[in-house]
Amino acid sequence: MRKKLFLLIGILYTVVLATVCLIKIKKLPEIGVSFGDKVFHFLAYMVLAFLWFNIFVDTFKLKEKKALIYAALFSIVFGIIIEVLQGTITTSRSSDVYDVMANTMGVFLTVIIVFIRNLITIKK
Repeated sequence: MRKKLFLLIGILYTVVLATVCLIKIKKLPEIGVSFGDKVFHFLAYMVLAFLWFNIFVDTFKLKEKKALIYAALFSIVFGIIIEVLQGTITTSRSSDVYDVMANTMGVFLTVIIVFIRNLITIKK
């Protein structure tokens, strides 16, 4: 049951993230940070990579190293595809290489956290 729920949450999160990135949003709340959009991208893709890492481990029974690689690649490619779609199929959005960089940095932080967690777990 937990595996199916986690898979459902991961798919739902991915669909919602894609939708939010591709629809026209009339007015976003101001957070008072000039790079707030990049912070959102960083955190959103950090969560995306973490969710898919856990899905690959729990649902698809991949070893953690392989699951981490797959989750990172999936998240980075997904982010690139979303940015391309923003520039090609939407009129209210534009592609931004800095968004891709923020996405990728969020994914890499997830990779680092999981890697360090595994190092600490192995040493115990």
